Amino acid sequence: MVFASPLLDAIFARPVAHRGLHDAAAGVIENTRSAFAAALHEGYGMECDLQVTADGEAMVFHDYTLDRLTHSTGRLDAMTADQLRHVTFKASGDRMQSLAELLMQVEGRQALVVEVKSRFDGNTAICTRIAALVHAYTGPLVLKSFDPAMIKALRAAGVTQPLGFIGMNAYEYPDYAGLSAEEKHALANLLHFSETRPDFLSWKHQDLPSAAPYLCRSQLGLPVMSWTIRSAEEAARARPHIDQMVFEGFRPLAN
Repeated sequence: MVFASPLLDAIFARPVAHRGLHDAAAGVIENTRSAFAAALHEGYGMECDLQVTADGEAMVFHDYTLDRLTHSTGRLDAMTADQLRHVTFKASGDRMQSLAELLMQVEGRQALVVEVKSRFDGNTAICTRIAALVHAYTGPLVLKSFDPAMIKALRAAGVTQPLGFIGMNAYEYPDYAGLSAEEKHALANLLHFSETRPDFLSWKHQDLPSAAPYLCRSQLGLPVMSWTIRSAEEAARARPHIDQMVFEGFRPLAN
């Protein structure tokens, strides 16, 4: 596929390591400096997650709470960025990074796919901070979110990098327990498309092929990446329906 943006060409050139090239058994924890260093060393693109702090900083971390991965507990957004930098991981000497620190680490050497996390509570304040940080970044970078409100807020804040929507057919995870059946239907069927105008889609690979991403890809030329692929067999099944994979747990060949 010929992409509409040179940045998309770069993003879709090499498989993307989910939360960096992490390996917990070796002490390389997801979304840490070590995981991104490993992806850079192996020549993979990398995906990360962003959470907002109590003082409005964008920190690289997946969970809404600190309990699973660190020696601290409680909500991440109840702490400041400085406090979070002093939180220790359970199985790593790494400390939590901000988006600014990650951008300095990557320096455009490989593609960076940034997922903006959302509680679906209407709080999009993190988008202004993200826009300021990525404004001068010249390396291959895209941003994506499960929440259409985040995509709209990123564009309104002046982000010029490609923006993507992350979707699936059924929203059964606990993160979406607060959404109504109508809201889940709208997400699964891209009923927000005219408002969000995504540049690409990122779809759950178990749900492919699926009408919404199929039509966007075949009729509109929107590239589709898929998550999270954990074996060569899963990659082979998804390949006819996607242009890029987000992977973990194995080493895929180049696209």
